[in-house]
Amino acid sequence: MITLNSIQLKPVFKLNQPDDSYKFQPLPAPSGKYPYHLPIEKILPDISDQKIVFHALGDTGSVRDSDTIGIVAAEMTRQYNDLKGSDRPQFLYHLGDIVYNHGEAERYEQQFLSPYKQYPAPIFAIAGNHDSDINPANPVPYKSLDAFTKVFCDTVSRPVNLGGETVKMSMIQPNIYWTLKTPLFNIIGLHSNVPKFGVITPEQRDWFIEELKTNNEERPAKALFVCLHHAPYSADTNHGSSLPMINFLEGVFEETCIIPDLVLSGHVHNYQRFNKEYDNKNLTYIVAGAGGFDELHAVAQPNDERFTIDNKLFNDIELVKYCDHTHGFLNITVEKESNGLIITGNYYSLNNKQQTDRIGETTLADQFVINLNS
Repeated sequence: MITLNSIQLKPVFKLNQPDDSYKFQPLPAPSGKYPYHLPIEKILPDISDQKIVFHALGDTGSVRDSDTIGIVAAEMTRQYNDLKGSDRPQFLYHLGDIVYNHGEAERYEQQFLSPYKQYPAPIFAIAGNHDSDINPANPVPYKSLDAFTKVFCDTVSRPVNLGGETVKMSMIQPNIYWTLKTPLFNIIGLHSNVPKFGVITPEQRDWFIEELKTNNEERPAKALFVCLHHAPYSADTNHGSSLPMINFLEGVFEETCIIPDLVLSGHVHNYQRFNKEYDNKNLTYIVAGAGGFDELHAVAQPNDERFTIDNKLFNDIELVKYCDHTHGFLNITVEKESNGLIITGNYYSLNNKQQTDRIGETTLADQFVINLNS
């Protein structure tokens, strides 16, 4: 693994990128009512109000190497079974790109339903660019996110079978962008559409502003997380940072004067942790997109002429930790203590040798703690 001191300590912008905003796809109608909240008690009636643990990862699908998908899913399942009591993860939050390359229903069996058949906890999700895309060569015409909504945005939970033998129950998320409400934290899930660097509609921006304001009223008793597929900040060589997502988030944060406690993204196929300084707090940005796609994305080396770090948007943000050589997943704990909430994030990477041998086992590659004293 490359040592942290030998690579860029800043995010990067990839130079000379074409405009692919024409790939934008209209969103399906919501399956639930505005403001698109899902209380977790509808799924987990006995959820704790003292400690909640959950998994998070993105980019699990892969058309070329389905074995890797299964290894990551099996390791999260093994961790679920090994951990007991309040340490056991209660759900998985998927950061998008569940199937490749065009969100087709026939891809769900091999890339998601079968690999996650044994995963015992509920799975929530936001859609990635590949989940939202359309294959014009498919002989059966379909609309963007048709299969995703069938699996994750149903009106009632029912068996889902998309052409295979595996049958899982559908999730009842109320919209493509939505908020998961729990006793200790709320997760605002955004939809950033198909283009490489993401697009947020004005309607969704207005909703996001209202969600920040509404959920901010529950702090400090609850933490506030924001999830979006396209990573705002990244130092990788495939995508780099997303200027549209940076401008979107920073614009809303400035307009509302509200900063969340954690931002989670996928899209980039590695793990990165950034720390950004705002006037009155530090914010952790996490990229966790090494969930199964066979091709991982390396972190950029200094003086690579394809990238630039020379931008004032990077003045107050630093790359703290990264893992770009193996797949992995996050385990996040939110626990109530006498003086406030403690958020602990553990990133587990698959061991190189075991990954090659298709055996599994993980190493704790990073840990971060966010102390929200009341």
